[in-house]
Amino acid sequence: MSYYANKKVLVTGGASFIGSHLVDKLVDAGASVTVVDDLSSGKKENLALSMKQISFIEGDIRMQSVANKTTKGKDIVFHLANVHGGRGFIETNPGELVQNFMIDGNVFYYCHKNTVERICYTSSACAYPTSLQSADPKKQVRYLSEEMANPFKEGAALADGEYGWAKLMGEMALKAYNKQFGVKGVSCRLFTVYGPRENESHAIIAFIGRAMLRQDPYEIWGTGQQDRNFTFVDDIVDGLLLSAERVTDCRAVNLGTDEITKIIDAAKTVCRIVGYQPSKFSFDLSKPEGVHIRAASIENQKKWLGWSPRTSFDDGIRKTIDWYSKNVDVQALRANFEKRLFER
Repeated sequence: MSYYANKKVLVTGGASFIGSHLVDKLVDAGASVTVVDDLSSGKKENLALSMKQISFIEGDIRMQSVANKTTKGKDIVFHLANVHGGRGFIETNPGELVQNFMIDGNVFYYCHKNTVERICYTSSACAYPTSLQSADPKKQVRYLSEEMANPFKEGAALADGEYGWAKLMGEMALKAYNKQFGVKGVSCRLFTVYGPRENESHAIIAFIGRAMLRQDPYEIWGTGQQDRNFTFVDDIVDGLLLSAERVTDCRAVNLGTDEITKIIDAAKTVCRIVGYQPSKFSFDLSKPEGVHIRAASIENQKKWLGWSPRTSFDDGIRKTIDWYSKNVDVQALRANFEKRLFER
């Protein structure tokens, strides 16, 4: 029997891209699922497969009353609710991003007060020091391992902007509840997730959108030489489920693949699979491009979870393109594509 069978589970931000996939798998595993989402970026249609089998609450977790109400009587809380977007959004909305301190504080406080058995907190690779992800080969670290981001370790706390600091502080807060009160949980550092139900503010969907629009020259933000390890959403969800089951001391664990792809190569892969070959790729250095390199060390996820992602980049892109092509209105996309790149 599944670990999650008959468990009372809350997913905050459960109508989001990642959250909705997690909800679907929890329902399949036999859990009793409640979703709370304010629908500021999540969509009810993301939950179409599971809506009749879950309890859905439209509410803002920044409100203490909502955090208190939704965590009562729960065995496990998967905490995904946060103010987030693609690189364009996080570079231009710092005041909104720091509201994540409030969101995480509310969730952890009321999980503890209401004796939730376990908390799975979705952190981010943005928690890692940007100094380790620079273009300087003398400073950069090829694969980031969990101990390299630590607010109490000299040289290990230089997170990626306000969003990264909020995530690192969220990890610290969860660990503090473990230290003082014995709260059980885990922080999962997610690495460049992509897949169906994501929007154009993130690189892969933006690349697919550009290919569908037959953009020429085909625009890429930054130099195109940035490295990422794009991780398919189904793999990330499997990692979240295993993390919540197997890690209880509130440590951080990477969830990512060790398959490294340059941004320019990701764009070319998308174009190849869509069946579109632009005459030229252009590189807009005025746009946010993020850190130069970012890839997960997968050693601890294999050791602690007995798991690693299974979906290759090529296969994941094919699945994502298949979903996007069935759901996008190309004329509407053409009308507001540039605006979508900076939205949540």
